[in-house]
Amino acid sequence: MPLEFEIAPGRRIGGDNPCFFIAEIGQNHQGDISIAKQMIRLVKAAGADCAKFQKCEPERKFNKAALVRPYPSRHSWGKTYGEHKQHLEFSHEQFHELKKFAEEEVGIIFSSSGTDQAAADFLLDDLQVPFLKVASADTNNLPFLERAAKKGRPMVISSGMQSMDMMRKVYQTVKPLNPNFVFLQCTSTYPLDPEDVHLRCIPVRTSVLLLYMLL
Repeated sequence: MPLEFEIAPGRRIGGDNPCFFIAEIGQNHQGDISIAKQMIRLVKAAGADCAKFQKCEPERKFNKAALVRPYPSRHSWGKTYGEHKQHLEFSHEQFHELKKFAEEEVGIIFSSSGTDQAAADFLLDDLQVPFLKVASADTNNLPFLERAAKKGRPMVISSGMQSMDMMRKVYQTVKPLNPNFVFLQCTSTYPLDPEDVHLRCIPVRTSVLLLYMLL
């Protein structure tokens, strides 16, 4: 990984550049594009540099058994898990609308994680997000990372639930294909108690990966 690189047109990270503040909107819009737009305005007002969403193609990510499984949770938006997921997903046209709204009306960088290959291809090839966010659950999917890295767009790769050995493998997979990536320290606990944040693992990861680079 270079010490600094351009994560979006005109915006560099690393080195002496200011912190890049990504506001995770995810799917907290509840499938309502008007709420999504309101949240984009709010994160801009809060000082965020980027409004980030999540994109999934349920029929490509989940098998049929998972999609038809009853989902009786009080948080459910459908009778089955497939109906629930589909309710929360914006169409490709809606993603284009949101990106245009963020960039042209609000003046904030727009990006998204792609949680399956089809979603990542849409984000990078069609929507043309400036960088791809890789969710912790996909970080050990090395073929997924390889395909995304070959597209040449900057990548932000989360490290939740991943061992140090796995993060070395991720580095080894992505680095020869795309030098413009960064690891994001993530503790996959929701909500996260302050005593479990464990930010001191960041310099440990740095030293281990620097040593690996020299080997």
